[in-house]
Amino acid sequence: MQLTDAQRVDWLRLIRTEGVGPRTFRGLINRFGGAAAALAALPNLTARRGRRIEPPTRDEAEAEIAAAARLGARIVAMGEAGYPKILQAADSAPPLVAIRGSAEALARPAVAIVGSRNASASGLAFTERLARGLGEAGLVVVSGLARGIDARAHKASAATGTVAVLAGGHDKIYPANHAGLVESMLEAGGAVVAEMPMGWVPRGRDFPRRNRIISGLAYGTVVVEAARRSGSLITARFALEQGREVFAVPGSPLDPRAEGTNDLIRQGATLVAEVDHVLAAIAPLIERGGDPDQAPALPPPDLADQPDFWDEIDLDDGASSMPAPSFEAPEPAEPVGDRETIVAALSPTPVGTDEIARATGLSVRVVQTTLLELELDGRIERHGSGMVSLVG
Repeated sequence: MQLTDAQRVDWLRLIRTEGVGPRTFRGLINRFGGAAAALAALPNLTARRGRRIEPPTRDEAEAEIAAAARLGARIVAMGEAGYPKILQAADSAPPLVAIRGSAEALARPAVAIVGSRNASASGLAFTERLARGLGEAGLVVVSGLARGIDARAHKASAATGTVAVLAGGHDKIYPANHAGLVESMLEAGGAVVAEMPMGWVPRGRDFPRRNRIISGLAYGTVVVEAARRSGSLITARFALEQGREVFAVPGSPLDPRAEGTNDLIRQGATLVAEVDHVLAAIAPLIERGGDPDQAPALPPPDLADQPDFWDEIDLDDGASSMPAPSFEAPEPAEPVGDRETIVAALSPTPVGTDEIARATGLSVRVVQTTLLELELDGRIERHGSGMVSLVG
């Protein structure tokens, strides 16, 4: 399938209409036979419910397409050659996505890596090893461009291919200081995908929408570190619903950042301690082409105690054509000083001084001095080969 320019405008107008999400979009297309007919019927259809909703104008849709093109993004429809086939298999796949970068990166088999923004040094080190190993095995790494685990996964796989999924528009990179990372990924042959319109600043509820695209682009999702109330668990749930594999990296039971991942393992997720654990599990899926109907299903994680994460998530509310709100989902507060920064990077899992320095951006000398202070305070334990771990 290949849309004409007029059809692409109609598709964009329809999906940008208030209250129209992926499932409603498909229902309207099926009922009226096409986007143009659905647009013509929509005002009267909504008026019957006591509220007349007008779709965005043709000029507004054409302006969005032009703005995307100026940034080097192309708006691709489900069913077209450039639309990722594996994403198309997901029930809640967006009818249109805006893509920057390499189409080839989106056509290759991929694995998603997600985890804590406030990651430990050991978690970051494992993420780097895993992402690099998956890339060397020929897989693309998908993640959400967040601080911590996401950013490390992108950086470690940039040379072999990585895809970032945005919660906002292509011109509203979040967090803003990762704009340089995006450009380096694109220069290396990666890609960036966004569902939301140009100019859209991400809201809190946009991140779960992004997460179902992250899992939808991949044959499996690896959760490296996740507390019990982590957004990474939303990605794991979407992966399960899409019939994809879910992997979790075990962590110390003393580290809150490992509670969610350890729970996933207890509930049936595949334990990951090395790259081969992922490769062996997804090989059958790749051979089948990622058909979710044939994929093995795992029981969903038991997250009944946190309904606020997805009971109120409505992937079918569409993206409003109104100006984007200014609210941005809050990032965790940054540690104030060097000592707090280093403590935040430590966990009960032993880690080397060099890795702490890499994770924190501090010099090895500062790290060594601070570790000595922490040792005198009884906060850390020293192990062989210069490894240290957090106590208590």
